Amino acid sequence: MKLANFAKSLSLIALGAVMSAGLWHAIDVATAGGGDSGNMKVYRQLDLFGDVFDRVRSDYVVKPDEEKLIEAAINGMLSSLDPHSSYMNPKNFKNMQVQTRGEFGGLGIEVTMDKGVVKVVSPIDDTPAAKAGIQAGDLIIKIDGERVRGLTLNQAVEKMRGKVGEPIVVTILRKGVKDPFDVKIIRDVIRIRSVKHSIQGGDIGYIRITSFNEQTQPGLDKALKDIKKKLGDKVKGYIIDLRNNPGGLLDQAISVSSTFLDHGEVVSTRGRNPSESQRFNARPGDAAGGKPVVVLINGGSASASEIVSGALQDHKRAILIGTRSFGKGSVQTIIPLGARGGAIRLTTARYYTPSGRSIQAKGIMPDYIIEEELPDKLKDKADQLRTRGEASLRGHLKNNQIKKEESGSSAYVPRDKSKDTQLQAAIKFLHGEDISAMVKKKVAKAPAKEKKAETKPRDKSAGKPADKPKEKAD
Repeated sequence: MKLANFAKSLSLIALGAVMSAGLWHAIDVATAGGGDSGNMKVYRQLDLFGDVFDRVRSDYVVKPDEEKLIEAAINGMLSSLDPHSSYMNPKNFKNMQVQTRGEFGGLGIEVTMDKGVVKVVSPIDDTPAAKAGIQAGDLIIKIDGERVRGLTLNQAVEKMRGKVGEPIVVTILRKGVKDPFDVKIIRDVIRIRSVKHSIQGGDIGYIRITSFNEQTQPGLDKALKDIKKKLGDKVKGYIIDLRNNPGGLLDQAISVSSTFLDHGEVVSTRGRNPSESQRFNARPGDAAGGKPVVVLINGGSASASEIVSGALQDHKRAILIGTRSFGKGSVQTIIPLGARGGAIRLTTARYYTPSGRSIQAKGIMPDYIIEEELPDKLKDKADQLRTRGEASLRGHLKNNQIKKEESGSSAYVPRDKSKDTQLQAAIKFLHGEDISAMVKKKVAKAPAKEKKAETKPRDKSAGKPADKPKEKAD
């Protein structure tokens, strides 16, 4: 079959895949072309693609990988739309599902690469690795007898993951132990801890959310329960740390926001067609019992983090401390491609805070702008530690609510909490102390109420899981 004719068939198959993903996608395809003449123009372009593909396939200097050519063409089409639309082959789609699910079959260790071998940052409590005696600082030099040196970190991690119940042998080099030794570990279900918590300042609950996956809301519920158990009625307030949190699932961002709100809108989304607009409201009941809340954000806080920050700021439920957030105000829908495997990540909507703000290429401005003091050895790298934000990404969606685009800021956070200026300011604020000396700038005005979409969005409860295909705010 000539490839040009095959391209026509391929377009019809693709249309069928879109229809299976949802009726409104099929309507978009039908109306976008402008009728039969528009469709004919599209088919002629597909013929052109078929001709080029056929020529590359037959005449290129070496035999090309045809599957990679098709993937590159699909990716080129999607990446031309905006920086966040892309194609995921079956392997990448599976990895994305693991990230959003927040659980997988594995060992339970946080790792990094150090001089060509895998270094254990820390074993996760109550996981196979922790029970087997793996320690922070251990070097993994072999996995099932295969040397780690020469592998990338992702390749090494992939080898350590596997089916629950399957054994794995890792060879460990430990400081203070003369010879390497083997440790046999049985893989189990590992849940990614997206929420960590502690007590700060003696009476303040500190909750760090690193991403928004399916484990986030359960992790937040556990954190609040533990803090209340330890402090009882002595809880002065809560600090929600969203710094350098890149985002994640839209429904989790809505649920986390609702945890601290008793009522009202959390976020609204507006798609290409007015009928696609939706409004998500908070569930009744503030799990923090009305206690004061401070949210920490910086240039690395994006997407789902900005939804939470914007909702709590607009409802005056929390004070925001830190620096301007990343400025990503769009929602991506993950659309599986059926039997062919893989999926596309497609930007399908913009989101708006309760006051009607679009933060696209603008970001969330904290109520108190406080910048971290860089240590001397990092001061010459200050520019590298500053995120450029959504506005710097080539092909990003424009924001018609603003005249000047500006987003991103410093993303540096000290490991030593005693030297963390933003965290210390939050503690002082909740204790009623004056933080004016720490503030670079106070944003005095509350966000202005901006014009809503004329079409009334459909209400959605915050606690309802997102429908398939799954929507991500990142």
